[in-house]
Amino acid sequence: MRLNIYPSKIIATSVLICLASAGFAAGKQWYPTEVDVWEPPFNTERKRSTETYVPLVKASKPWNICVSIPHLKDAYWLAVNYGLIDEAKRLGVNIKMYEAGGYERLDMQRKQVEECLEANTDGLILSAISSTELNDLVKKARDKGLPVIDLINGMNSPYITARAAVDFYDTGYQAGKYLIKHSGHASEKIHVAWFPGPEGAGWVAAGDSGFRDALKESSIEIIASQHGDTGKTTQAGLIKAVLDQVDSHSLDYIVGTTVTAEAAEGILRQRGLSKKIKVLSYYYGPGVHKGIKRGSILAAPTDSQAIQARIALDTMVRVLENKPYFKHAAPKVSVIDRKNQRAWDSSTTLAPRGFRPIFSIEQ
Repeated sequence: MRLNIYPSKIIATSVLICLASAGFAAGKQWYPTEVDVWEPPFNTERKRSTETYVPLVKASKPWNICVSIPHLKDAYWLAVNYGLIDEAKRLGVNIKMYEAGGYERLDMQRKQVEECLEANTDGLILSAISSTELNDLVKKARDKGLPVIDLINGMNSPYITARAAVDFYDTGYQAGKYLIKHSGHASEKIHVAWFPGPEGAGWVAAGDSGFRDALKESSIEIIASQHGDTGKTTQAGLIKAVLDQVDSHSLDYIVGTTVTAEAAEGILRQRGLSKKIKVLSYYYGPGVHKGIKRGSILAAPTDSQAIQARIALDTMVRVLENKPYFKHAAPKVSVIDRKNQRAWDSSTTLAPRGFRPIFSIEQ
């Protein structure tokens, strides 16, 4: 199937901002792009084919799309915000966006989703804090006739309409394989501290599984692992606690979220451990981008979250307009390091410099 149809804490104030005054340039053309398509949809064995994705040129009307994401505390979700807003402008649809304020704020996200369902909404795009704890609201949306697109984080609900989500097993797995390569397939034990992110989130469980599977049959041993929210204060606290608990001179790598990697840079520098302990992220953000450029972070897989957001929005419009769509598609995962960084198109993953969160757009 080739989609190349050309013509055819609640946010205290949901600020309405016109794209014309948003202070950033529209993104470069992001398509056509190669994607993985899960066949059958949502299969857990990662059975996929490679297809070419080309979005619609324009929506037939300014549909009202409600979006809920976990937070905007790090640049990963800022890139998602950017991808959604820029694609909404291109397609000509309306967006109202909520962010819950953190992975510990499930009750807030539930309240925000309830607001979406009570508003004049044509469809819901949901990046769920929990893989299971919003399933009743997903069913409620479908009972009201509203399509639900599962974006990035993954939900175990039989009522989602479609999914735009890389399997974070892949990003964890690719990080692990890069680690093995970087360590030179050493015969002696290599020790790693691993920080996969907040417990209970579907993407974290997948990333953890992929990373651990990649390290099987290798000489790399995870000697410490801590879960926590992806706020910088939380991740910094976890890193310091691990460094205080283990023999830092026996630790070779810190691997974790983008926020983990960014926090680790400063902590290792302060403790004089930058040359001893290397840092690797298992997904990508601007802080990691800069760290790779200056050599303080080794590498990171990218799941092209801005493209995932665009695919989610285009999929929603296709569903609303009864046009063909992939039920589960996402960009291919690739690893970025200093060798390939300059040739890579960072707009797939990073918001433009100076971009600030935009919570609402009306066409």
